[in-house]
Amino acid sequence: MGSCNNNDTMEPIFILRGLPGLEHAHSWLSMPFCLAYLLAFTGNVTILSVIWTESSLRQPMYHLLSILALTDLGLSLSTFPTMLAVLWLDVREIQASACYVQLFFIHTFTFLESSVLLAMAFDRFVAICRPLHYTAVLTNGVIGKMGLACVLRSMGVVLPTPLLLRHYHFCHVSALAHAFCLHQDVLKLSCSDARISSVYGLCVVIATLGMDSVFILLSYVLILKAVLGIASRQEQLKALNTCVSHICVVLIFFVPVIGVSVVHRFGKHLSPIVHTLMADIYLLLPPVLNPVVYSVRTKQIRLRILSKCGLRRRL
Repeated sequence: MGSCNNNDTMEPIFILRGLPGLEHAHSWLSMPFCLAYLLAFTGNVTILSVIWTESSLRQPMYHLLSILALTDLGLSLSTFPTMLAVLWLDVREIQASACYVQLFFIHTFTFLESSVLLAMAFDRFVAICRPLHYTAVLTNGVIGKMGLACVLRSMGVVLPTPLLLRHYHFCHVSALAHAFCLHQDVLKLSCSDARISSVYGLCVVIATLGMDSVFILLSYVLILKAVLGIASRQEQLKALNTCVSHICVVLIFFVPVIGVSVVHRFGKHLSPIVHTLMADIYLLLPPVLNPVVYSVRTKQIRLRILSKCGLRRRL
């Protein structure tokens, strides 16, 4: 099954793994995963349709939200084919080239999500700390450039990883730890000297997820400082309320990232299924929950969704 050759003309084949110890129940377990993907797709498409069809929502915050929804769609669709192939059809083999393409998109959309959350934090900072300059600073052109910068940054830092992997040899049974391809997971199977790729991957994580989280935290420190300077308690709560949705999606994204890192570093004694489920949660939770958060917490979006469903009522 796994390729075990030194012939450079023969492409390696990797073996995908589902949920360790639960292989007999994969067909049943595919149902909740299908439901999660369906919720992610429906929720994000709904958010996009509401924002794109309602002229009153053509504002910087909602433009960034639409980019976040597109990112979540891309992230969920990146893992969907192999996840369902393994759990539902028991198709476990994947060509190395397809694996590299998948890991490129998974990591690109992951870093893109982090970048968009940072851009949204900047949006909230300007809205609360520089309200009089908000429309002048965050024009449609600026939002477009921010979105393009986020995409180019995410693709640029990830692109070297599959290019480096193409030059490595895999000389043993190449069984991956998940139902999809991740950079570090593939790297562990290499029998070549992969130190450059490993160090590069670590540097990319620090320069993207690490730095983004620091700047997001800094923005909220400045926001909190500005809010505490407002005399009226009611105005303080009103200002903070505009940040609640963003804070929730930041936690939904970064808490699983931290959890995966902790389990990977300190949980080597844990069952393999724990590592697998943590990775699944890390990749599936944001696309599923982000639309729910913004649908519940954002009145303008909630009202328009209810209106589309014929359920609008006075709130």
